[in-house]
Amino acid sequence: MTLTVALAGDTMLGRGVAEVLRRWPTPQTLLSAEVREALAAADLVVLNLECCVSGQGEPWPDPDKPFFFRAPPSAATVLAELGVDCVTLANNHALDYGFDALADTRDLLERAGVRAVGAGPDESRAREFAVLEAGGVRLAVIGVTDHPEEYAAAARRPGVAWADLGAGVPDWLTSLVARAAQEADVVLVTPHWGPNMTSRPPPHVRAAAARLLAAGATLVAGHSAHVFHGIADRILYDLGDFIDDYAVDPVLRNDLGLLFLVTLGGPDPAHPVPVRLEALPLFLDFCRTRLARGREREWIRARFTTACAELGTDVGQRDGRLTVDWR
Repeated sequence: MTLTVALAGDTMLGRGVAEVLRRWPTPQTLLSAEVREALAAADLVVLNLECCVSGQGEPWPDPDKPFFFRAPPSAATVLAELGVDCVTLANNHALDYGFDALADTRDLLERAGVRAVGAGPDESRAREFAVLEAGGVRLAVIGVTDHPEEYAAAARRPGVAWADLGAGVPDWLTSLVARAAQEADVVLVTPHWGPNMTSRPPPHVRAAAARLLAAGATLVAGHSAHVFHGIADRILYDLGDFIDDYAVDPVLRNDLGLLFLVTLGGPDPAHPVPVRLEALPLFLDFCRTRLARGREREWIRARFTTACAELGTDVGQRDGRLTVDWR
């Protein structure tokens, strides 16, 4: 028995994307038919939701914060219609419009049937993992972020599951991973870590990923850089961007991305492991994502192949997708 999990990176449904969604709140607004079909073919879909979803709240009072992202309430239903099973809110935009908007986000997602991890009304609930089930396999999802500290949840304060990963992986997080491994067949840790606009994982991210695997994670899939990174065995260091209205860096090309499809299987059906990865090349147009074509696709192939080679991973191609075989 195998299980395929679709992993998408930073999904920003605020600002320009929000304006489009207010007029046309449909899955077709955000993704082309081919990308929607790829999501539909997966057993589970998990992504980083880099905004709050709410019709209320005021911008977080930080004079140095340049961007505030808020999607309209209809975005929760659109995510559900796209087949999204779980989002992580552990990132630097979950509290962009304050505590009420965060509560609204969780409520709207829950009502739409989309699970959320990585943020909550207090520290304990922000750190809770979700258990998803498909094909008889239980997948635990853990969300955590290493920035910003001022968004961190506390005993009586809403916020995100924050950890200073630059100083190492804290005991609470390794214990959480170990507990999730006892309660589920597969453990996915999805951290929002490291700086923006980088082409490879910094040393502390690589160290943290190894520590999470040692604690019991089956798969680690990070985000934050807005640019996809190479992968190592069971580690996707950065998923890059998935949907946004961002300005494009002409060198790093954050408008060219990947949708990652990880197949889990192996000889022990009770504890599936990653055996194959397929990465679907994407072009992030303004507020809408489609398949990459021609030179776009070739640029993605060349960059991903080089980034993976730096980490000792070989990349193949099959049916327009980039592939990695972990068997």
